[in-house]
Amino acid sequence: MLHVLVVGGGGREHALAWKLAQSPRIGRISVAPGNAGTAQIAHNVDVDATDIVGLMAFAESARVDLTVVGPEEPLARGLVDQFAAAGMRIFGPRRQAALSETSKSFAKRLMIDHGVPTPRYEVVTNLDDAREFLLTHPVDSIVIKADGLARGKGVFLPQGETDAEGILRSLLERDALGEAGRRVILEERLHGDELSLMAFTDGHALKLMPPLREYKRLRERGIGPNTGGMGAHAPAPAVSREMALRISREIIEPALDGLQTDGCCFAGVVYVDVVLTAEGPQALELNARFGDPGAQVVLPLLETDLLDVIDACIDGTLDALDVRWSRSAAVSVVLATAGYPEHSDPGLAVTTRCDVPDDVLVFHAGTRRLDNGALITTGGRVLDMTAVGPDLTAAAHRAYRGVDCVEFDGMQYRRDIGLLRSQWE
Repeated sequence: MLHVLVVGGGGREHALAWKLAQSPRIGRISVAPGNAGTAQIAHNVDVDATDIVGLMAFAESARVDLTVVGPEEPLARGLVDQFAAAGMRIFGPRRQAALSETSKSFAKRLMIDHGVPTPRYEVVTNLDDAREFLLTHPVDSIVIKADGLARGKGVFLPQGETDAEGILRSLLERDALGEAGRRVILEERLHGDELSLMAFTDGHALKLMPPLREYKRLRERGIGPNTGGMGAHAPAPAVSREMALRISREIIEPALDGLQTDGCCFAGVVYVDVVLTAEGPQALELNARFGDPGAQVVLPLLETDLLDVIDACIDGTLDALDVRWSRSAAVSVVLATAGYPEHSDPGLAVTTRCDVPDDVLVFHAGTRRLDNGALITTGGRVLDMTAVGPDLTAAAHRAYRGVDCVEFDGMQYRRDIGLLRSQWE
């Protein structure tokens, strides 16, 4: 029986541990650092997800057979490279391949060089160059993006010239996002349905997951600041099987081929954000791991043993594996603290008003259990209430029944996950 280590402490990692626990070949699961939810099904390890030395020491001492990396930060720091160099089995792309997510300018160059349809853009590193760009591009036609990792909070849609000036000044002169925002992408704003598509890959073969939609804005109808994600649903009704295959053919495959050409073999999960424009699908971003909360709606639909899929990705045998998916739908609603996304509001008591229905999955994100048994918040996103149903409407109603059972001071969530038209998201 295998010992598997999951790296990370959010809702995505709880969902990964939950799915891996269903494998008959796994005898023990550890999560570093984990949360109150993972503690119910696995052994939490007091090691930060970015502590490469600490993670390697634990993996060696605890005889971990496989490590699964959840968040992007450890990938950016070369965790996979270090484990692989030490002969330890690990799932995720190496640091150079993960640049497709950790640097938006790298990803844009990669896509342009290899014919991937993507919006026009400019990279700037100072306010004067940004102002010069704005002289010839209407503010309402651009998106401002921090180049580096910003945990889903580095994308801005300016509302007028004053707003654009303030965003650019905060990034380039006031270090609002630190190193991540010292290079800025000024990108053409696209119009059309936005969706996400993830795929397992061993560097050559691809196995597509159900297309999904993540709700990035804080409030209903796409209002408020960008967040790491306030919910998701899968599948995305706007995406036919033919469109998913087209996105794979025109976006994912050439991007991965480009990485291969550049000597960066990408094995793990590739995740693209796409807009379906009148001219066809265009890629907004490339990511190098499961989405969060994307994983929370896709993994409940996976019928194949996740361990079998991971093994095939690592061993280069993915093409021979039949990866099966449920025809059901899934919806996940994120419960966040009042200060999110600006701050996390830790230490709030999380209580239940009623028993959560058996058909609702509760994935913990920012939670911790005290010695006296009380559950408290530790992060901005606290819980993901996830449900599966025969269609999106049924899944959404089940998920919101779960939401009604939980409370903490200042709890906020969107009330339109899986229920409103995509252009409002």
